[in-house]
Amino acid sequence: MTTTAAITQKLFGTTPTGEAVTEFTLTNKQGSSIKIITLGGIITEWYMRDKNGALADVVLGFDTLAPYLDVGPYFGALIGRVGNRIAKAQFTLDSKTYQLTANNGSNNLHGGPIGFDKKVWSAITEENANGPILKLHLLSEDGDQGFPGNLDVTVTYQFTHNDELTVDYLATTDKATPVNLTQHCYFNLAATGDILNHKIQINADHINAVNDAQIPVGEPMPVVNTPFDFRSPRTIGELINADHDQIKYGVGYDHNFLLNQKTYKELFLAARVEEESSGRVLEVFTEEPGVQFYSGNFLDGSLTGKGVNYKQRTGFCLEPQHAPDSINQPQFPSIVLQPGDEYKTRTVFKLSVK
Repeated sequence: MTTTAAITQKLFGTTPTGEAVTEFTLTNKQGSSIKIITLGGIITEWYMRDKNGALADVVLGFDTLAPYLDVGPYFGALIGRVGNRIAKAQFTLDSKTYQLTANNGSNNLHGGPIGFDKKVWSAITEENANGPILKLHLLSEDGDQGFPGNLDVTVTYQFTHNDELTVDYLATTDKATPVNLTQHCYFNLAATGDILNHKIQINADHINAVNDAQIPVGEPMPVVNTPFDFRSPRTIGELINADHDQIKYGVGYDHNFLLNQKTYKELFLAARVEEESSGRVLEVFTEEPGVQFYSGNFLDGSLTGKGVNYKQRTGFCLEPQHAPDSINQPQFPSIVLQPGDEYKTRTVFKLSVK
């Protein structure tokens, strides 16, 4: 099937403070389409064909603005200034201690209660031979959520004619600050039911073992002979309830897998997920050193969107990133961005049909 590539836009809603939120629809020549809103750069829909050619929406989300403004599971959102957890919601940088808001027990999670997922970004559209482009821009001001420095962020989404969503992140600052941006899309390749029969492969020999506050502790944990060994494909559900401390701490999978990259900062196949009934396949490529695999453990049936009730484990996330609490753990690669330097990283989500 070949259609004409296009970008269309419409009003999605208005925030309580009167900011308009625009919805952009990016359609490629395959007839696949992605909808993204300017609140949080959220991917609200992704229509992809199955092995029989039938289109279905393979991401979790809502059809109205209000639930996205609530405290929620970060469906489809850009995450910043620092994705994942910062222990005790504080860090020290250049001899100064910064106190953040604790919004996940004693931790700061995903940049705080008004992180990048809750901001309205400015947008421009472009197009080239590879497909439609949506460029989003945000200025996170000095002191935003307690972080230092004016952080200037551009995220460029391109939806290619090969059903790839390329996500390019670019940021600069005028004061040293931690930065760890990611994308929090929840996928369900069957477009229905739970994700336990999805087969996943993650190219990682180790994970960051965590404590009961989900903060990394000790040395990286080898995945061999554990429920975290996805070096060969296995279903998500096979060992998700195994008797293992790390499974208990995450209530399933909610861990950073340390990727087997030979060269850090080169695009690398982090993970591959296949869903047999639909034939859909997701591959995630990244330049980041890790990917957080989250199996939707804290979905509990209290949320409904697009006519679907989101029960436990009805979606999974693969979030490319640096390790949780990197700012407080000097043995991890640094996430500090200095003035004059650029934060620059790329992730590609590629959907196909087997």
